[in-house]
Amino acid sequence: MRTITHQGSEESDGYSTDNSDVSMGSDLLDGSSDVNFGILFDVDGVLARGSTPLDPAKKAIEKLKDSEGNLKVPVAFVTNACNRSHDKARQISSWFDLPVSPEQVIHAPTPAKLLRQFHGKHTLVIGQEYRLEIAEDLGFSNCCTIEDVKEAYPLLDMVDHANRVQVAKHGYTENPNFPKIDVVLLIGEPCRWESDLQLLIDLLLTEGKPTAAPKDPHNVPQIPIIACNMDLVFMAEACMPRFGHGAFLLCLEALYKKITGNELQYKNLVGKPCEITYRFAEHTVAKIAKQMGNTKPIKRLYFFGDNPSVDIVGANLYDRYIKQKDTNGNAFDLPVSRLIPENEDLHEQTVESCHSMLVGTGVYKHKPESDSINGGSETSTDSSKGDVYHGHRDIAHEPELSKPHQYVHDVHEGIEYIFRKEGIAH
Repeated sequence: MRTITHQGSEESDGYSTDNSDVSMGSDLLDGSSDVNFGILFDVDGVLARGSTPLDPAKKAIEKLKDSEGNLKVPVAFVTNACNRSHDKARQISSWFDLPVSPEQVIHAPTPAKLLRQFHGKHTLVIGQEYRLEIAEDLGFSNCCTIEDVKEAYPLLDMVDHANRVQVAKHGYTENPNFPKIDVVLLIGEPCRWESDLQLLIDLLLTEGKPTAAPKDPHNVPQIPIIACNMDLVFMAEACMPRFGHGAFLLCLEALYKKITGNELQYKNLVGKPCEITYRFAEHTVAKIAKQMGNTKPIKRLYFFGDNPSVDIVGANLYDRYIKQKDTNGNAFDLPVSRLIPENEDLHEQTVESCHSMLVGTGVYKHKPESDSINGGSETSTDSSKGDVYHGHRDIAHEPELSKPHQYVHDVHEGIEYIFRKEGIAH
């Protein structure tokens, strides 16, 4: 990642890149000229807290509207939550009195649409409400739930004491014809972690068919696992962050290693901060720009996030991926779980830079007193007590990646910053 320096001429007390990275004044938002940049918004902590929109976000979106109330800049919403896209689009639309299409909303699982090789396989879907509907929207056509597995194999879930009583009193019937699980799709944390953890380990130890104990639990070929959303915590209405899907994954990884002695292997990691999500977001913005009538390719992305270890790391990883891909012919050495699959449906990759914009309205709490003369704002929520890494195991801990290109107090200040950068009158 390039060096990030403080610009004294900027109004915000944070970081910005050298102006040579951005084409100043090249695209006037006057209705007669296409823009060649797009904006990506995280939702929780940036635009809203829980179901309540933030006032600065309302002001920011108003600046992006034309006289008819439509967006003047191609925009997408990138969240690690797991909802139905049309529900979230409707919610965002109601918050800001703005037309929002489902395709503008990218949830943690959304890029799994690119993983076509798994779409027809018997897939166990882990999550909560609408998990089967979400999986089917992604293209997975042969799905089941953990409840289906429990019904087929009643003796597996003995951490559920009610199930113990049911089996003891009424007996049980297994279904040996229940199809083998070919792939596990983890789209979000389940309701009953203990039961899901138990049965997931059972399936991993038996190659998806838990009818007999493995001969050697330390040497079992692992069925593919796709995990969406690695967030350890997220910010909602509570006074402090809540456990996210990353916490559930951490439990699964620890149990698997404790029992088998091996590291759990992910076939694909999907969701922020992985590069595949930002690539899919670029594709979405390019598609929206084309629908708006823009003829210029998208050259710059601005990504607003509130979590340095997720949003900002992801945007900076993608910025590095773009630059190394362009100069080294895609030679950058990514872990297998983070590779971006070739897909003919993706718009051409044209973005030359991804600018990370950190806001102080969510997970991250800015401490101006920690700024140095050269602009070294701390971006780790625990930085004063030691560097505690909250990221996923398959994403190397590189503290420099958690530093944004620009810190802004809120998203409204950020939109004003972008307009100045792009030479847009407002």
